[in-house]
Amino acid sequence: MHLSDERIKLLPFDKSDLELFLEISTCSEIMKHVSKPFTYDEAKAAFEVRSQPWDIKSDGWFSLSITELECGEKVGSIALKILNHEAKIAEVGFLIKSGTQGRGIASSALRILEAYAFNELELNKLVAFCSVDNTGSYKLLEKQGFIREGCFLQNTVINNRYVDDYAYGLCKSAYNKS
Repeated sequence: MHLSDERIKLLPFDKSDLELFLEISTCSEIMKHVSKPFTYDEAKAAFEVRSQPWDIKSDGWFSLSITELECGEKVGSIALKILNHEAKIAEVGFLIKSGTQGRGIASSALRILEAYAFNELELNKLVAFCSVDNTGSYKLLEKQGFIREGCFLQNTVINNRYVDDYAYGLCKSAYNKS
């Protein structure tokens, strides 16, 4: 499995990604549109689950670290989870460290993961969900060809507050046309 471009590489989580995962998932600024930041212990437990071996029949997340090739720094993560094995639908999600946001890293990572999902895993559709307040994420999804399919009112609780989420989808047939 070769998941890279000229700027970044994606690798399945291993023990060396624990520090990255802890930094991202415990940061209130990064997590403000996702969930309440994890405690150290919650993050460590979640990492143990996220770093388990994965295959197409798995029900858990296939989590990958994002490494910038030029400096060798791990700058974020991207993940895929099969929601419906029969219909070949998977959810995608991504988190980028604060200091490296806005540089096209998430866009590159999503483009690489899309190609892998459609061409290697032979999935039919990718979906993504993000807070209506998460402008950066929904603009990125739209730039990558995802279509806003709806808005789920009061869909998530973040810091004891109900949050509306946009739902996005990208079908393989639309991806192949781009």
